[in-house]
Amino acid sequence: ANIVAETDELLAVTDINPQAPTHLLVIPKEHIATLADATQQQTALLGRALQLTNRLARDHQLTDGYRVVINNGARAGQSVFHLHVHLLGGRPFQWPPG
Repeated sequence: ANIVAETDELLAVTDINPQAPTHLLVIPKEHIATLADATQQQTALLGRALQLTNRLARDHQLTDGYRVVINNGARAGQSVFHLHVHLLGGRPFQWPPG
């Protein structure tokens, strides 16, 4: 993995199948299979994951916008069942996605 940031609780890496010029994954080191499996006790961890995502967006000069995605379950496109946050930027995005 190409590690771009790390804390005691989180790891950020480049996605091996990027869908945008900038495509990073922010991954809690604690195993949480899906967002639906996150507990109240993990609320602060999830907040820190979003804060790291925001910092990485600034670090990568995504000043004209970026997308943050958490897929929850196979039908939503989750293929790795360890919660992770996608940070995508560097190109225009459409709505609705998918």
